Amino acid sequence: MKKGDLRVNLDREIDRAKLLKTLPRNQVEFIYPPYPADHPYIVPEPSSEKETDQQGSVPANPDLSYLTESIWLEVTESMDNIKSNVAVLDQITGGGFEGIGSNSWAVHGDLTDTGKPYLVNDPHLGSQMPSIWYEVGLHCQEKTEECQMDVAGFSFAGVPGVVIGHNDHIAWGLTNVGPDVMDLFIEKINPEHPTQYLTPDGWAEMESIVEVIQIAGSDPIEHQVYLTNHGPIIGSEYGLDDFDQTTGLAIPENYALALRWTALEPSCVFCAMWDINLAKNWEEFRQAAAHFAVPSQNLIYADIEGNIGYQMPGNIPIRVEGHDGMLPVPGWNGDYDWQGYIPFEELPNSFNPPSGYIVTANNAVVGPDYPYLISEEWNRGFRAQRIVDMLEEAPKPINISMLKAMQGDNFDQIAPVLVPEILNLHFSDPELAAAQEILLGWNYQADLDSAPAALFMTFWQNLVTNTMQDNLPDDYLVGVGSTSKELIRQLVNQPENPWWNDISTPERETMADIFKLTFEESYQDLKKGYGKDPYSWQWGELHTITFQNQVMSSFPFVNKFFNRGPFPAAGGNEIVNATGWDPGNPYVIDWLPSMRMIVNMNDLSNSLSIHTTGQSGHAYHSHYIDMADLWRNIYYHPMLWEIDHIKRQAESLLIITP
Repeated sequence: MKKGDLRVNLDREIDRAKLLKTLPRNQVEFIYPPYPADHPYIVPEPSSEKETDQQGSVPANPDLSYLTESIWLEVTESMDNIKSNVAVLDQITGGGFEGIGSNSWAVHGDLTDTGKPYLVNDPHLGSQMPSIWYEVGLHCQEKTEECQMDVAGFSFAGVPGVVIGHNDHIAWGLTNVGPDVMDLFIEKINPEHPTQYLTPDGWAEMESIVEVIQIAGSDPIEHQVYLTNHGPIIGSEYGLDDFDQTTGLAIPENYALALRWTALEPSCVFCAMWDINLAKNWEEFRQAAAHFAVPSQNLIYADIEGNIGYQMPGNIPIRVEGHDGMLPVPGWNGDYDWQGYIPFEELPNSFNPPSGYIVTANNAVVGPDYPYLISEEWNRGFRAQRIVDMLEEAPKPINISMLKAMQGDNFDQIAPVLVPEILNLHFSDPELAAAQEILLGWNYQADLDSAPAALFMTFWQNLVTNTMQDNLPDDYLVGVGSTSKELIRQLVNQPENPWWNDISTPERETMADIFKLTFEESYQDLKKGYGKDPYSWQWGELHTITFQNQVMSSFPFVNKFFNRGPFPAAGGNEIVNATGWDPGNPYVIDWLPSMRMIVNMNDLSNSLSIHTTGQSGHAYHSHYIDMADLWRNIYYHPMLWEIDHIKRQAESLLIITP
């Protein structure tokens, strides 16, 4: 699962369009690398064969020559405005964390100590206070045809049923697929009738809808929305009377941007979740998943009969052949219109695979042989590869202690690539040479008290800035997550690549030059902030989490009574223990494993869980922040299941009778 996941496609289309104005196409393509061939797929060999006929084909790179340079500049400026407005929305909703991901895996009983499966899940979301999750058990006192609920796990406030958890037959977990389900269409507007747009059949009238927004303590606001056959117009200044006022966006005269997005179409995701809560086997689970339209999630499954499974659901558009959904496209000729959705029976799924395990970590679901386009921009699979490596290398049989260690794993997969290069550097300054030595023998784990991790993570942050960021527009942040790890992994094998060059100097720098510069810069940063002795540095001193109350943190003076922290934490970006940060605020955690769960299908009462802060939203309640230390140190509490056990552990009891 991914906070902000529903709009990441929009960001990427806008970013690409803007970058093409300042960088040649080959450089733009370089900074959006394909999925690495040596990293795992969730369903390596899907059985689907395309049954839906493709209607024609188009070039993968749409012809935008009809836009003059001045118009294209205005279009990209309009896109900037759209991104700015969405960023404001993100501040309100907590979304927009593009690097966020999640982990889940299921292990078949053939590989476990109990002979039955384990199912593991930790969704990565933006940090917040109170926790986004509420642990809940829903048990009918007597199961009947009318009352069948017998389920435990995690839910959102106000949501009926359990979002992630188990019932008495099956367990399930979620991670975000990240499919491309958004396209920007550039519409041509009739200058004589500005509410008309061009279609293959001629000019068509936009549908106009007035949305009434209720404002507490004030008059309601009326907002006019204009709809095309591709979706709503999201920015214009072409003559509609109130578009400036209602959207605040600008776009060239006689053009407009429309957004086609699956989330704007009716669906009932919680209907699917309710049916999953009641499912008793793989067939019923898949029947429920068929209604899980938006957002598309990797649904992982295990049952008490010993089976494990995976199903990808969702409305995934079928684009005309050649269209990769990477750039805004002309809307008036129909060439780029969606051709429907991939049929559910042809979406990737797996049941009891030969490997004995299923791993999802926002990595590619399928390889290039799959007949439909799901996405061109998966997470690059570093976390997935680490989880697979640990499962393959684990002493058998796998037990619950091993699974706990896996969820708390702090191994950074880019470190083995970069540390040997750092150790090959030669420094005449004895302080730099002494700092270099703390990396000798490091196990590449970003643990709380690790001095090597403090140095390496500082080096990594600075390396991305010095290598990538100086070649890119100031308002485009490449980040320090999976994309940057894959880019740097490629560049290390190309020490003379122009991307290593510092464009601010007259010299032509190589990889070795940038590594030396970056190491010295990183040492000075740590020396200034944490002392001259490298062996005294600790990663947890830099890498902290402050849980900020979703309402009160915006109020100065009083927010300190509602926020909690900072807490030192281990892990990092694209690490299984995924405690990530934004490059604009280095090392300060803003997204994290929002909960952890390990379900034991042999003994549901021996399952484990934890989430970030506590069950209570009241600032001075004993359960407001009592989970934070358990969470950050990878401890758990029992995932209570049997009613007698629940009653023995209960602080209070409330029985609701119809």
